[in-house]
Amino acid sequence: MTEAKDERRPAGELEASVMAALWAAGTPQTPGQVQRSLHAELARTTVTTILSRLHDKGVVDRRRQGRGYAYQPVRDAQDAHGLTARRMHSELNRDSDRETVLARFVAQLSPDDERILRDLLESDG
Repeated sequence: MTEAKDERRPAGELEASVMAALWAAGTPQTPGQVQRSLHAELARTTVTTILSRLHDKGVVDRRRQGRGYAYQPVRDAQDAHGLTARRMHSELNRDSDRETVLARFVAQLSPDDERILRDLLESDG
């Protein structure tokens, strides 16, 4: 039982994979189509759950197709970084002590990432 738990993917990895499949398809996809394109051993219900969560987050649109839905990204592939940023915000919002969370995040940055962050914070944009 612990083996299956150890093999769980990191949070957000499945969402990123599903989004990549949608962007690659270029047309609305049903959960079954996404499942097949992932070439992973995921149940269709798992893919459906991921797509529903992405819809709830406003990342994908859906339209009726038969008894289910077909999904498509709200934004183009350029916004893959936006999805990562939204996940980071979501994680930050889960903890009431934002200062400690941000301090620990910054403490773990590489010198190059720290410089980039400092430049971003100091820029006018």
